[in-house]
This record gives sequence, C-alpha cells and structure tokens, in this order.
Amino acid sequence: MIELAKEGGLWTVTLNRPDKANSLTAAMLEELIAIAEAAQEARALILTGRGKVFSAGADLEAAKAGLATSPLWERLSGAIAALPGLSIAALNGTLAGGAMGMALACDLRLAVPGAKFFYPVMKLGFLPQPSDPARMAALIGPARAKLILMGGQKIEAEEALRMGLIDRIVEGDALMDAARSIAADTIAQDPGIAHAIKTLIQR
Repeated sequence: MIELAKEGGLWTVTLNRPDKANSLTAAMLEELIAIAEAAQEARALILTGRGKVFSAGADLEAAKAGLATSPLWERLSGAIAALPGLSIAALNGTLAGGAMGMALACDLRLAVPGAKFFYPVMKLGFLPQPSDPARMAALIGPARAKLILMGGQKIEAEEALRMGLIDRIVEGDALMDAARSIAADTIAQDPGIAHAIKTLIQR
C-alpha cells in the first residue's frame, strides 16, 4: 500500500490505498517512517497518492484503536522535516487529519484544483501532532492556524494558496511533472548545497 520508486537522486513515495481514501494504518506509517529515515541519501523526495484523495488521515478502525494519537505520526513528520534534500508534497487530492503532518513537514506543497484541507482535532476531541501547529502557523500565521485547528474549517485549494498553506495549484495530469521539474536543479547539484540552503533558510 506504500510504493517507493528511486530514480537517480529522486525518491517518489506513493500512497496506494485509493479504495480507502489512502487512509493510513500503523503498518503503513511504520513503512513511511522507515522510508523517510532512509531517504537521508536522497537528493529529493516527492510524496503523492493514487486516486482522488491524498489521504484521509488515520484508518477509521485503527483510529478507534488509538492510532489517531499515536507517536508514529510525529516520528514521520520529524523524519521528513530532517531530510537534507528537497521534499515536495504532490497532493493529488484532499488532505485530512493526521496526514496533514506529512505535508506540513515537506519543503513545498503542490495541490490539484478542488483539493480540500482540514484537520478536525477539535471536533474529535484530541490534540494535533506536537509539531504541526507551529509548522502550520509558520506557513499561514497563528490566526489562520487556529481557524483550521480550533475552528474546524475546511479550506479549499484556492484559499489554501492565498493563505500560503500550499505553494502552487497544478492540474492533476501535470502534477508529477511539475514536482519533478521543481526538484530537477536540486537533484542535479551537489547535495551539500541543498542542505546548506535549507540550513540558512531555517536560521
């Protein structure tokens, strides 16, 4: 249910459970963590999904069993955020719940028209992943982060672009080509340069 393709310095990870809206089980999260931790050697990483939804977050049955508040989500986003190369979330559709952490941890976010973004922790009665509120606020500001996390608002792609939650809207049939094009210079260059640029930006 997790596909990994390696092409030179580019690693592409695809969530492939479209019949379940690419919802994530504990086993899938553990596999994603292992990939993200191994991807230190990748020059660029693209995350995407099959079907019309990037991910609905935790699998419903697994969430009821406690996955919704598992530390696995934080381990995954932390591993992605620590990558020295360029990370791109190529969001093929709606992004919801705990899966938001993966996208927030990436360096860039592209999304298809019609994608929606929501993180209904307040409605469900538990806290978001520890690093997600700060990452979200860094992109869109504290008030808009509260709009999503506390107000439970569902954000459409156009509004997400205006906010800065995503960086570009790309038609579905061009999404992966756009992500690869953005990653091309980073893949072609000395990986130390990418890492140095990221370090300078984070300062």
